[in-house]
Amino acid sequence: MSNSGLSFASLEDFVGSELGISDWMTVDQRRIDAFADVTQDHQWIHTDPERAAESTLGSTIAHGYLTLSLLSHLQFEIGAFPVDVSAILNYGLDRVRFLTPVKEGQRIRARLKLLLVETRPDGRKLMKLENTVEIEGNSKPALIAETLNLLIP
Repeated sequence: MSNSGLSFASLEDFVGSELGISDWMTVDQRRIDAFADVTQDHQWIHTDPERAAESTLGSTIAHGYLTLSLLSHLQFEIGAFPVDVSAILNYGLDRVRFLTPVKEGQRIRARLKLLLVETRPDGRKLMKLENTVEIEGNSKPALIAETLNLLIP
């Protein structure tokens, strides 16, 4: 889903609005293993399907930081940022809560709400997004995160 109505000049008009919902994305073992390799976090609950199957979770789970890192892709898929900017920089996170583990094979999607736009003296804008990552078929989200992005005109 794309949000083509956003522009640098009109961004403030969308504060308080839901910007959109991404498509579903499957979090498979291949993706979990690749993230484990990159981060060197090979804890068995992520990378050992046989052992994880015997755990209370019943399967391997995605790293919380893997789910968090997928926000960039999901935000762009939704069209959360104005297309008429020269650069978008990650500025930080105000709040992150990992609420429900994402089990291998589950599908997730992001729901975005624009919380704040702050115009800086140099003409740049700081935007704060509330990102809710939903798990298909689960009433409780995987995570809720407030992300900050600096937009350079």
